[in-house]
Amino acid sequence: MTDATLQSPEATHPQQNRWQIALRKPGFMIGVAIIAVSTLLAIAPGLFAPYDPNFIDYNAVRQPPSWAHPFGTDMLGRDSLSRVISAYSVNMQMAVLATVFAMLIGVTIGALVGYYRGIADMIFGRVVDAVITFPFLVLVIAVVAVLGPGLVNMYIAITVVGWVYYARLMRAEVITQMGNDYASAGVVMGYSDRRVIFRHLLPNAITPVIVYWMTDMSLAILLGSSLGYLGLGAQPPQAEWGVLIAEGRNFITTAWWLSLMPGIAIVLTGIGFSLIGDGLADLLRPRG
Repeated sequence: MTDATLQSPEATHPQQNRWQIALRKPGFMIGVAIIAVSTLLAIAPGLFAPYDPNFIDYNAVRQPPSWAHPFGTDMLGRDSLSRVISAYSVNMQMAVLATVFAMLIGVTIGALVGYYRGIADMIFGRVVDAVITFPFLVLVIAVVAVLGPGLVNMYIAITVVGWVYYARLMRAEVITQMGNDYASAGVVMGYSDRRVIFRHLLPNAITPVIVYWMTDMSLAILLGSSLGYLGLGAQPPQAEWGVLIAEGRNFITTAWWLSLMPGIAIVLTGIGFSLIGDGLADLLRPRG
């Protein structure tokens, strides 16, 4: 009997079996379903919104949820369901643009610092200490206050502050991977630093960063909505969940649906990203 005969299917196709196991996990599949629907609503909100989100009807001001308006109407008679759906474009954009540049910058710097160490590592350590001393939200608000309100300035502020967390995580993973034989072998064989870092170390160290990115996207939606609520993110009349909650805060006792419905959208989308992150953590975790 050969060794191949003795191998189990999981040993023969470990990655395929991991995906099969992940697809059988309810939490992971629920997260995928939530984000798939959210992405579809973000790409084509006009296909699902029953009304023009900016259409004003003074004859339908602050109407409660009904068959005609399932999420009710706002203080200008605009359909709340249409505005919540329209906001998916902005908030899903926040999830990506507020994190992807921070991730790319942080991964690159973290990989370089973790590989070369020395004075660059010392300077990086001081930068990390300076950033994490202050609450993340406070730093972002300070940068936005300097640049001015708006989505673009919000993305810049989150990137300026957020790259540090990705870089710190990537640095630690690169240092860990450098203790493996393949990294030493690459140096001994004369591979360039660029090849060792980006073709060997980075692919093996990127898994925790991807998992963190999923969680960070849910936090980016919450942060973007918070800044919109404070008037520092998206600006009215643009539909955005934080802006919608802010518009309804003065009517919370008489028109509770104005703030509740976008709040539910924030929670559901955040849960979706978190469930995917948890599923990826199990899927990509090294097996002993």
